[in-house]
Amino acid sequence: MEEMTWSTRIRLSAMMFLQYMMFAVFWVPLAAYLDNMGVEGFYKSTILSTMALGCLASPIFCMIADRHFASQKVLTALNFACAVLLFLAARQSNPLGLFVFLVLAMFCYMPTWSVTSAIAMSNSPSEKFPQIRVFGSIGWVAAGVFGYVALKMYDKKIDGTAIPLLCGAATALVAGLFALTLPDTPPPGKGKKASVVDALGLRALTLMKDRNFAIFIILSMLVMIPFTLYFSLGSQFFDSQGFKLVTVTMNWGQAVEMFVMLLVPLALARFGIKWTMVVGLAALAVRYFTLWGGFATDQVFMYYIAILVHGVIFGFFFVGGQVYVDKKAPPEIRAQAQGLIFLICFGIGMLVGTFFNVELIERCTTDDVCNWSPVFMVAAIMSVVTLAGLVALFKDDVKNAEVQAADDTLNKNERTEA
Repeated sequence: MEEMTWSTRIRLSAMMFLQYMMFAVFWVPLAAYLDNMGVEGFYKSTILSTMALGCLASPIFCMIADRHFASQKVLTALNFACAVLLFLAARQSNPLGLFVFLVLAMFCYMPTWSVTSAIAMSNSPSEKFPQIRVFGSIGWVAAGVFGYVALKMYDKKIDGTAIPLLCGAATALVAGLFALTLPDTPPPGKGKKASVVDALGLRALTLMKDRNFAIFIILSMLVMIPFTLYFSLGSQFFDSQGFKLVTVTMNWGQAVEMFVMLLVPLALARFGIKWTMVVGLAALAVRYFTLWGGFATDQVFMYYIAILVHGVIFGFFFVGGQVYVDKKAPPEIRAQAQGLIFLICFGIGMLVGTFFNVELIERCTTDDVCNWSPVFMVAAIMSVVTLAGLVALFKDDVKNAEVQAADDTLNKNERTEA
């Protein structure tokens, strides 16, 4: 690939910034909004599951787009559709209408994670992609600016209201218009046979024959149950504790994540995949023990510990897991294997986790007031159980295989020299 121009680099970085900002601005405070609306039970679970449902559907949309339309045109259309659907979602006063428009919006939005990555990787050298993708994390953190400006300039708290949905719609509109300026990216799979099996990564299920890989997949899905409590329902807790800038407060975790990502390659090289992921799950347990302790003792500083470890959880466990999948899968199904772990975690795992945690919170709620201690206790115990499972059952067979392959190569070279 030819050297990327600064103009292209700026446009690709801005694309990532806008794409992740438009999601974070409304998703982070969504649970608080539903709580204030009085939405509970099945409707609350299904509305908070719209991201997971979008994840399940996005590979099929991406497969169609990859074979028929230029990526920047697909991104433009999807963002315009998101703008309309989020605007309509903000206008709903009943949970059914909100669910319908949000799930349609997620069907349009979730494919854009793959589409933006495809555009960036098609128009930049592979080694530059992380430097472009990091602007997505910056955009996620910057989503808090909407709530900050509203509070400081207009003395109005927007977290827990429908206004973040309107902010998301406005950002989606800007992102759609901006996508028109992106480099032309022809459909990479034009003329290839379309297969739902390949799009969903189902061929990678053959890897489940490997006991160690099967253990990794099962643990990854189970981890999503406690992980989802914070990711999808954290804003409800912080709003109930009187935080005025919920989105800004929670986004400190993503700010730390940007720096932690730089440590992940070092951890993988020094400790291997297994112990890198162990650190990530240990941080997940720390999150819920500190939330539990902070709520029980009314120590607010402990909440911030729970927020700041987000980068360690995501970087060390989830990114470490992606590295494991990449090394474990044969080259011909490597991309499908990554799609499979995405579906397992953010599709099935998050779907189960949402319903489980909403039910748990409601069982611990009396007269519209939740006793968060047992909620965090359950999440902490589940985190410890999955951590123990990872330590006891999972083996770093990739590391062992690489060492064995290196030894075999060395022995072969020695025999050749002899």
